[in-house]
Amino acid sequence: MDTWQLVALIVVLVVVIAVIVVARVHIARLQPKPTSQEVEREVEAEEVAEAGLPQPGSGAETVEGVPASVVEAALVQTPEPVASRMVRLRRRLAGADNPLARALAQLLAAPTLNDDVWDEFEATLIGADLGVATTQELVDALRTKLGVEGISDPEQAKQLLRAELLALVDPEMDRSLHLDHAEGVPAVVMLVGVNGTGKTTTVGKLARILVAEKHTVLLGAADTFRAAATEQLTTWGDRVGVPTVGGVEGADPASVAYQAVEKAIADQVDVVLVDTAGRLHTKVGLMDELGKVKRVIEKLAPTSEVLLVVDATTGQNGLTQARVFAEVVDITGIVLTKLDGSAKGGIVVAVQRELGVPVKLVGLGEAADDFAPFDPADFVAGLLGE
Repeated sequence: MDTWQLVALIVVLVVVIAVIVVARVHIARLQPKPTSQEVEREVEAEEVAEAGLPQPGSGAETVEGVPASVVEAALVQTPEPVASRMVRLRRRLAGADNPLARALAQLLAAPTLNDDVWDEFEATLIGADLGVATTQELVDALRTKLGVEGISDPEQAKQLLRAELLALVDPEMDRSLHLDHAEGVPAVVMLVGVNGTGKTTTVGKLARILVAEKHTVLLGAADTFRAAATEQLTTWGDRVGVPTVGGVEGADPASVAYQAVEKAIADQVDVVLVDTAGRLHTKVGLMDELGKVKRVIEKLAPTSEVLLVVDATTGQNGLTQARVFAEVVDITGIVLTKLDGSAKGGIVVAVQRELGVPVKLVGLGEAADDFAPFDPADFVAGLLGE
């Protein structure tokens, strides 16, 4: 074989290999990607296999003497205790690059507090969703105490700033979840809010907190208008061994909520968490439906809490939503989701002042236990980078 024949053979081989590679890539692109639920099932199946337990639905009652009930228990997660969550959330908030935290850092670092510095500080606070009136109140208080009283020591200035911020967040507000209930009936917590705020996820995460605090819990999937909402909530419940009562898509939400409370009474459950529909808040029908759900629930048990779930990244739009919901049901507390680096910390103060009710819970991440009771001192410390 001469040189040209060898070269020709090599070229043919390269072309064949390239064709094979391109064909494989094309075939891979044509194959449908697994859904998040399919991926989740595969992960669970791998966990079961690693533990030497039977696959769900395999018909195997035992494996080497392990009962089926133990198989289910092996997949139930243990939620993280509340105390360690709060430490992590404070640390994450301190590392978040939000406008409010930046403005405070710049103010403390300024060598001279002249009019330009104060004007920039004020503009940043308004941009951080603190609100015009609240911003003016904070700026006036700081200018008076830092300027008139002649405080120049950075540490003293920081202590003053901490005190003023704490006063705005209002540490005197009652942020506890009121879960006391009469004997024989559960505490009922409704969660309301528009779709996209993370409401169903919040129900699941709140269930994890309550389980960690040794409460028995039942979930009511009354958001029957959103496709797969019941399945999503059931998955959250299954992870911590909490049952879910749901209905078919399009079922009457009030009926589902009623059935959930009814089952909780029969099973002597401590707390029922009711997820509700959250289509556009401008639809009168949705608002009427929420009022109906609450009235129907209270035929069996009083509603202990109505928590409004607000996406902290939506700013003034979130406040508009809050006003509308507050007109329909008596909001007892606020849950702020997505209070991370993309959020503006001023929403905490603004939404509390708008509704006159406290922020009770916050989410600072996507993990199942990135959710904790809101603590004003920790929030302010995080903003100050402490």
